[in-house]
Amino acid sequence: MSAIAGEIIEPYASALMSLAQSRNLTEDFGNDTRLLLELLDSSAELKTFLGSPVVKPQDKKAVLQRITADQVNPLLRNFLMLLVDRGRILFLEEIAKQYLVLLRKLNQAVLAEVTSAHPLTEAQQNTLTEKVKAMTQARSVEISSTVDPNLLGGVIIKVGSRVVDASLRGQLRRIGMKLAQ
Repeated sequence: MSAIAGEIIEPYASALMSLAQSRNLTEDFGNDTRLLLELLDSSAELKTFLGSPVVKPQDKKAVLQRITADQVNPLLRNFLMLLVDRGRILFLEEIAKQYLVLLRKLNQAVLAEVTSAHPLTEAQQNTLTEKVKAMTQARSVEISSTVDPNLLGGVIIKVGSRVVDASLRGQLRRIGMKLAQ
């Protein structure tokens, strides 16, 4: 994260957290920010539209009002309007992600980024959750999963800076390295 972005993202995410805590809405805002991140992730057009200096602020506000209508807490919607007014809406994705980092810290939770060859079943997710809790002593675990058929089988788990490669591709690579010695 660049220094300028850090000077913008941190204060806005912290302000959003303060607002959420003062109204006892930390989890609601967490769900809403996840929804916003999904919207931004699924629509490159929306990202471009919000980040464009050519698009008028009132047009950005109108679109944000429309897409968040009944799905986002009105206080969070007002926060989005403030971001537009201050010319900071292009940082929405980073602010939302930072809010979730603050929320996980507050809840003593960790984010486990899991890459697997096939979509995980609920039982597999529960097993992973328990293993990550044991590994990190976190109270709860949030799993973000991606599918990568190139792994052949198994999983790669990333929690913070720790990476556990239990994929078939990783095992084959390690065997290949041993054989090459």
